[in-house]
Amino acid sequence: MIEIIEGSPDLINRLREYGIIPVVSIPQAEDALPLAEALITGGLPCAEITFRTAAAAESISNIRKKFPEMLTGAGTVLSVEQAKIAIDSGAEFIVSPGTNPVVVEYCLKHSIPVFPGVCTPTEVETALGKGVGILKFFPAEPAGGVKYLKAICAPYHNVRFIPTGGIDAQNICDYLAIPQVIACGGSWMVKPELIRQKHFDEITKLTEDAVAVVNRLRKDANKIG
Repeated sequence: MIEIIEGSPDLINRLREYGIIPVVSIPQAEDALPLAEALITGGLPCAEITFRTAAAAESISNIRKKFPEMLTGAGTVLSVEQAKIAIDSGAEFIVSPGTNPVVVEYCLKHSIPVFPGVCTPTEVETALGKGVGILKFFPAEPAGGVKYLKAICAPYHNVRFIPTGGIDAQNICDYLAIPQVIACGGSWMVKPELIRQKHFDEITKLTEDAVAVVNRLRKDANKIG
């Protein structure tokens, strides 16, 4: 029987508490700290810094040094080399768009929390075969959205998901209402153009609004419960 590795309980509990993982592509490392401050001020001390730009590693390092309380991971990690760079820079978890067996094996061997991407039952079983039980569901909306994810959840009731891709303030609650979803990745509050134009006040406002949406969902759920 394959042992399922789910990462540290503290990490998972924090992700569940936040409900949203801002997926960030930072053009210039100098923008990392004001961005982090905007997210923290907005009530969401968490970010997945994607390796879609050359500034990713330095941005992670800057954030971890200045704001150690902020949960900071690395996204779009496509190789072991990138995983090593991300961890050396201070990343607390690794996220990939797909399930690269080599990257997953490296992370598990070194006790690094990793959330590989899946989209089909076959990919879910590939990840499970490696021992990973928390998976990024990507691309969420283009793949079929909430209805499709619910269908995936049915036969894999022990798997938990982090849906990402096309999620925004209008549909995030539909995803978070699925019991197996621990958090959603989203970039609507940290769009690259907002960062490039240094509109950090707007990022703070969008973050506050996003947090309010999640809090309302939980409040309503508690009333029903």
